[in-house]
This record gives sequence, structure tokens and C-alpha cells, in this order.
Amino acid sequence: MQIIQTIEATEDVLLLRAFEQEHEPENQQMFKAEKGEIWWFSSKELWLGLGKEPKTQSLIRIFRSLFFKRKDRWPKEIILDTRNFPAEWIEAIVNGIVLGGYNLQLYKTEPQALSEFFGENGTLSILTQEHSEKASVDADLGLHTAVVQMRIMDLMNAPGNYKTPQILGKWAAESGEKYNYKVTVFEKEQLEDMGMHALLSVSKGSDQPPVMIVSEYKPAVYHKTIALVGKGVTFDTGGISIKASANMHLMKSDMGGAGAVLGVIELAAQLGLPIRIIGVIPSTENCTDGSSTKPGDVIGSYSGKTIEVIDTDAEGRLILADGLNYAVRQYSPDVVIDLATLTGSIIQTLGYEAAGLFTNDDKLAADLIAAADHTGERLWRLPVWDEYKSEIASDIADVKNYHGKPLAGAIVAAKFLEVFIENHTSWAHLDIAGMAFGDIEFAPGRAGTAYGIRLLREYLTEIIKREEVN
Repeated sequence: MQIIQTIEATEDVLLLRAFEQEHEPENQQMFKAEKGEIWWFSSKELWLGLGKEPKTQSLIRIFRSLFFKRKDRWPKEIILDTRNFPAEWIEAIVNGIVLGGYNLQLYKTEPQALSEFFGENGTLSILTQEHSEKASVDADLGLHTAVVQMRIMDLMNAPGNYKTPQILGKWAAESGEKYNYKVTVFEKEQLEDMGMHALLSVSKGSDQPPVMIVSEYKPAVYHKTIALVGKGVTFDTGGISIKASANMHLMKSDMGGAGAVLGVIELAAQLGLPIRIIGVIPSTENCTDGSSTKPGDVIGSYSGKTIEVIDTDAEGRLILADGLNYAVRQYSPDVVIDLATLTGSIIQTLGYEAAGLFTNDDKLAADLIAAADHTGERLWRLPVWDEYKSEIASDIADVKNYHGKPLAGAIVAAKFLEVFIENHTSWAHLDIAGMAFGDIEFAPGRAGTAYGIRLLREYLTEIIKREEVN
């Protein structure tokens, strides 16, 4: 799809107009501009209701849903009339329109054809009062972001046999080559030499060897280095502490943190953002056989600390322990942020409306929450008080990976991760278990959302603006 800006509508091209409820067209009693309402004003003009005071995420969902429901019936060319709403909505609306063409039919032998509108020859024209460079930039940003999000959705929705740790590594390497950033994929023997014992312990029950993907996007000019660490468990059975079978097939989604990191780095490289980003992704399957780590085992870690494994289904924090420690020791970043589909506890706390934010830095918390509020990819801050330290105290090792109690699970997981950040003073942990894979138009069940890409893009953009001012 190509996006162009125009100041004139073409009569024979479909015109899409959107209205807030308080600004609905006069003398049109049948159209109330309610959220998601559509009205064919004529065969060449479609009206869409946005409801009352729509926010960013609502705009994305309204347009995404509209375009997805008619994904096989749109004409090749569409004009979006933006004269009736604030210009700052353009990026979100274009993002939603492009995402509406997402095709989940990854392995169908006879997939349903999509409209030409979503193909290379499709055209979305942005109708404005006058030519505006910002409108073009925002529309292009919405398009680029959506394309990256859909690539990550493909990874999220791929089953475990199509998404091994090696495949994640190959994806990253190909992206780095295409968009000119450095990618190193450490294989099992290298991980053994490096002392990545926590990551290796999780992989012991799988025939698929683990990897650690280290990406570095380094522009010619930058002022900050941000390390992003993503949990990359490509399939999670729970290990010896095995999960119930009913929803285990959904555990192909347990690499949502890795997906967000891969997507953010690729997008930053495409946009040429002037900020250095380090991406560290420890990746493995968590399976079970006679070689698997057992509950009660004591393992090592890259940091040198010993860990008593109480629950093998608390594996994400084990591999993140190695990934976080590596990122801090090797790169000394200004900020380190990890993302992980880590606990069911965070879903019990926040449901499917927000990810949990844990941080030791109030300024970082404020920046991330501001980005979350702007993009609609919500965060809610929870404590990491030292009073929770006793929950991870072990009798026989430096720390244990699980406290075995039906309370404060997400907080205790964050306290475990904090042990491995080498006292870094600007660290944030995002527990995205309720957000990375959810109910969405693309599937009758649940599917990948690419949560975190827009959030972190906004966070990085605001950092860059601040540095440019200073």
C-alpha cells in the first residue's frame, strides 16, 4: 500500500469520512456517529462513527475493525478525509487501517484473498485542507509501524514447530542485514562458554538448542543507550512443573517480550532514530524429559549467583536473569527495560487492559506511563519494595525463583529480576502477560497483538526530543 496526500477528492474514488458523536453531520437523523457505526451516505462515500472523545487506542480499534471486516471487499483506492478531526489523529488512524489488512491465514492451503487495497498497488489518499509535511510524516509513521507490528504478529501466531529459537535468531539476523544494524546469535556451545547457566537450565528438556540474540542499533549520532531485554520462550510446557493441557497450545505466545524487542529495533532502524538500542533476547523452549531441570535443583547463572528452582514453570525469570545481567555488564546502558509474558498474577491484577510496570526509577516510570497514555498501550505501576525480598530468600542458594504463594506473584517475580541488574539505577520490568496475546478481530480465539512496539517507539521518540532540546 502507498499513502499520498491530497487536497482534492476524486469523485469516482471511495471517500471515507469519520465523525465524533458531538460533531455528527446535521440533518442526518439515521446516523448518530456512535462508536464503530457505519453509514453509506452514497455508493462512493462512507461515514464512520467515532463515539464520544475517542482516544488513540480507540481510534486504532475502530478503523482496524472496519477495515478487517471488509478486508476482501475494499476498492483499490480510498480517500480518507481528515479535515473533520485533529491532525494528531492521523498516525493512529492510518495504523488502524493498515492493521485491518492483517492476514492470520499463515498456513492455510487456500487462504481467503485480500482486497488489492492492502497490496502493493493499493492507495490510501489523505485528504487535508492544505499540504502538510506533518500529515505526510504521521501517515508514513502509522504505515511503517503497522507493517512491523504485523511481522511480529506473524511470529506471535506461529506455532512452536515453526518458531524455534533458531528461527527467531534467523529472523533477527535477516532484519539486521536488511536494515543495517548488528546482530549476533550466540549458539549453545557459546552460551556454555559464557556461563549462561540459567538459560541453559531451562533448555535442558528440549531437543531445540537455546540461543541468545544480541542486536545493536547504533546510529552515527546518539546521546543515550537503551537496553531492551525480551523473554523469548518459543514454547512453554511448564517443564516438570507442567501446565494444564487445556490452554497449553497458547504457550506459543510466550515470546511476546522478544517479539516487542525485535519489532522496536527494526522500526527504530527503519526510522533512523538517533538513539542507540541494545536488544538482548535469551530464547529457548521449556519442555520436559529425563534431562529437565527438576523442582528443587540449584543452578548457576551468568551473574555468578546461584538459584534454587522451586517451580520450573517460573522459567521466564531464569532466562531473563542471564539476559539482564549480560546487557548491564557488557553495555552499561543508561536505561534497561525488560519485557516478558511473565506471570498469570499480573492478569489477575490488571486483567487484559494494562501491563504491569515495575521500576526503581520514578522518572523512568513517569516517562513510560506518559508514552503508555499517549499510545493507549497502557501500563500500571506496582511496587518493588524491599519488604518483598524475603519472598525470594533461599535456604540453600543465593535466591529462589518462586515463593510458592498465591499472592503478589508478579511483584515477587520483579524482585527476583532485580537481583540481576547489578544495582542499575534506571531499570524497568514490564509484565505483558495480559497484553501480548489477546482477543482481537484477527482470530475467533486469541492472537498476537504486537503490544509494546508503539509504546516503546513513543518512549524513545520523547527521549530524543528531550536530548535535542538540551
